[in-house]
Amino acid sequence: MEDKTNVMRILDKKKISYQCHTYEAKEAVGGMEVAEILGQNPSAVFKTLVIVGKSGEHYVFMVPVNRELDLKKAAKIVGEKKIEMIKSRELLPLTGYIHGGCSPVGMKKAFPTTIDESAKDQEKIFFSGGKIGCQIETTLEGLLKVVRVNTGDICTDE
Repeated sequence: MEDKTNVMRILDKKKISYQCHTYEAKEAVGGMEVAEILGQNPSAVFKTLVIVGKSGEHYVFMVPVNRELDLKKAAKIVGEKKIEMIKSRELLPLTGYIHGGCSPVGMKKAFPTTIDESAKDQEKIFFSGGKIGCQIETTLEGLLKVVRVNTGDICTDE
């Protein structure tokens, strides 16, 4: 077994059942590619997006890799007039994670987090284990025990 990531240590501490999936990747790969590597339905594999609002507040949104974040819906859910993705170079100092390895678990600061409501339909969900090439498989309930997460309709219409 490889070294545990901070994400795994947090899940272990809270006694959350999870499975770690690793794959060869030297740099960030697209979410659809991750789902394919894992042999999973892309609707169950979530990407973690860090957003900044017009107010300057930061938010985390989790959406399935086969969908896109609807900025208007997301802004409304967090009570912002306008939101936008943070710049890639801002990610590490803000969250402690790099692009492609950003997890909703174990960020430097706990930001308001919203996962697309479609997660409720998934038996298991997958999200970054805190580094490139590492995905965590657990239940939505498991995630809710370590991160305060709201659910909402935050994806663009298909």
